[in-house]
Amino acid sequence: MIAKMSERTEKRIGGKDLDIFPACLFTRGSLVKTDERRWRVLYTKSRQEKAVARQLATMDVPFYLPLLSRVSISRGRKTTSRVPLFSNYLFMFGDEEERVSALATNRLSRVIEVEDGRQIWSDLQQLASAIHRGAPLTKEERLCPGQRVRVRSGQLRGLEGTVVERQGQRRLVVAVNFLQQGASMLLDDCQIEAI
Repeated sequence: MIAKMSERTEKRIGGKDLDIFPACLFTRGSLVKTDERRWRVLYTKSRQEKAVARQLATMDVPFYLPLLSRVSISRGRKTTSRVPLFSNYLFMFGDEEERVSALATNRLSRVIEVEDGRQIWSDLQQLASAIHRGAPLTKEERLCPGQRVRVRSGQLRGLEGTVVERQGQRRLVVAVNFLQQGASMLLDDCQIEAI
């Protein structure tokens, strides 16, 4: 059965790292909450995020796994890999049966229920937008509340977040408040406005 699932996964996603399923997960008005489905945070066992994502895709369960490109040099060769922004975390939009199926993969430590589906959908949509735009991101942990702003121009136009000062540089922090984590990027000649 596992071999069949692996073959189906490879056929479906072509062996590439799948970070979002379906592709329209963050379009306006989609998948905030339904009667059966709700947002859940899956806390995976170590280094199992991509494997869980592949299995969820084969089961047609909507999810989001924020992945960033990382460049490393080993033995003089430069390689690029896609790594999870939040180690061990994956966001699933599923019903109770799909939650049980995810647990049955034996790759999860626990499932965390999300009470405010609109907030986490909004936070994840902002983060997905920043990653899609190719902004260089830095992981931020244990975020403190601050003034919320919206970027009015430049590459990050339309994103909302908090401006912080790190090592003499202004950075825009896009947070996933549920996890108290997020990612930040340099503010580069961008006009911002308070929300």
